[in-house]
Amino acid sequence: MYNSLKPILEQELKKIHEAGLHKAERVITSRQGRVVRVLDKELLNFCANNYLGMAGGDEMVQAAKQALDRYGYGLSSVRFICGTQSIHKELEKKTAEFVGTDDAILYSSCMAANLGLFASFLGEEDVILSDALNHATIIDGIRLCKAERFVFKHLDMESLEQGLQQMQNKRIRCIVTDGVFSMDGDIAPLKEICDLAEKYNALVVVDDSHATGFMGEHGRGTHEYRGVLERVDVITSTYGKALGGASGGFTAGHQELIDLLRERSRTYLFSNSLPPVVAAGSLFAIQYIQQHPELQEELWENTRYFRAQMQAAGFTVPESVHPIVPVMLFDAQKAQDMAKAMLEEGVYVIAFSYPVVPEGLARIRVQISANHTKEDLDRAVAAFVKTRG
Repeated sequence: MYNSLKPILEQELKKIHEAGLHKAERVITSRQGRVVRVLDKELLNFCANNYLGMAGGDEMVQAAKQALDRYGYGLSSVRFICGTQSIHKELEKKTAEFVGTDDAILYSSCMAANLGLFASFLGEEDVILSDALNHATIIDGIRLCKAERFVFKHLDMESLEQGLQQMQNKRIRCIVTDGVFSMDGDIAPLKEICDLAEKYNALVVVDDSHATGFMGEHGRGTHEYRGVLERVDVITSTYGKALGGASGGFTAGHQELIDLLRERSRTYLFSNSLPPVVAAGSLFAIQYIQQHPELQEELWENTRYFRAQMQAAGFTVPESVHPIVPVMLFDAQKAQDMAKAMLEEGVYVIAFSYPVVPEGLARIRVQISANHTKEDLDRAVAAFVKTRG
């Protein structure tokens, strides 16, 4: 049978390469950080989700080592059999306290959290209203659910309200959005979304993966940044970005919903427990950032500086305050060529083009970290200027 499949796969791979969409994996031989080693060359790293610079830090490594000695390597079990250690319950409690909800439930990733969410409590008599540019994992989670779908225009509150008006006959109306959208760094208008949710009696679900740990005064996320801490019903997010950068995800929300997820969420019930070393590292990360607010201040200062310098150099950078900084080049080939040239200049960035982003909106996505220095930022700007042609 494989002889029939092989040419089909080869043709698909050929199409991917010809379209310039091949995803080459550069092998890093160092810790994650502001500087990484790739093919025996040191590169300034401007493409990691390591917003607070904790991923390769000595403090994180030490916390992980201590947890490894205390809890062991793994549990060889799902949570409800013999896969729950005290560290899992401690992390769930701390996560819920941090983001401001009743409880939280751990998953192997935020993707697993999103895939296991909607089908656990929504059915054919319900509807999900989803932003058009929501993350792929939200879209896939919705596909696993029997609820009707309504896709509203990106960040368009008039479109959302029209959907809510049309769906008043549904049992449950559930609005879902990214807190921060990963390609543009634009931030969802959660106050307006929550206002509409209250007007039309709907739930609000936010995937806050690119915000947890640093958005808002205390780093709780987009809901804190937008001033709606107690108005969002469900938050999904990750420990794999700002909170240490390893892996793992969570869903946080009202007690009854979290209790039901423990009973029904398939990606929770049928996945091994989060490795205890990851759980302990994630718990340490939350505690550490609460004790070190200067990390947030450094991230915001670096972001403001880089954005200002790039705009002064004549680059098109969409307005936002987020450390995701898309440098718009519009032409796919130019973006790819420029990213390769910058790699030669010792600056590690990635180009994105169609179909990852809309056609004609190719860009290089820069991601700023708290541990970038001013010299790092200046060097990155200089590399952009030198390679733009």
